Amino acid sequence: MGTLSYTATMSLDGYVADANGSLDWSVPDAEVFQFHVDRMTAVSTEILGRTTYLLMKYWETEPEDGSWDAAEREFARRWQGIEHVVASSTLTEDDLGSGPARLVPRLGLGELERIVADARGEVEIFGPTTAAEAIRAGLVADFRFFVVPAAVGGGLHALPDDAHLDLRLVEHRIFGNGVVYLHYRPR
Repeated sequence: MGTLSYTATMSLDGYVADANGSLDWSVPDAEVFQFHVDRMTAVSTEILGRTTYLLMKYWETEPEDGSWDAAEREFARRWQGIEHVVASSTLTEDDLGSGPARLVPRLGLGELERIVADARGEVEIFGPTTAAEAIRAGLVADFRFFVVPAAVGGGLHALPDDAHLDLRLVEHRIFGNGVVYLHYRPR
């Protein structure tokens, strides 16, 4: 049986994307990226919504110009080796990449609980819209936030507006670029 985690990179004011949908302000530097690479060893399954999945398809094929560095190649290798569950009612099987991905048109709590029960490790749900129902239902065992030292003034919130959480800090790290990693668990 696996555990369910929610990971988000967010601004100081709590957004994962700005009002224009841009993530440019959140691109990790080499130190933060390496932390993500190392963290991927615990993840066996990734649950993503349409937007996040299409963004992460980048890691399925190395650019022809060979521009990836060693850390990027290792992240891609690890990314390609885990199961991807894509929660989308608009994508089709043809839209999925070459990796181990399956499409779930409607990710309800029952399906989510089955995915976690069948997992051999950590199930990471990525994307606030996809994670919202699991957060509200109290299914998330680990919350991992990468807080970027920038305020974007609006956009897509990292947490549902109606979420009521009582969390305890279990791990933190401050990176050289000012990003703060916060790992919480419910009390």
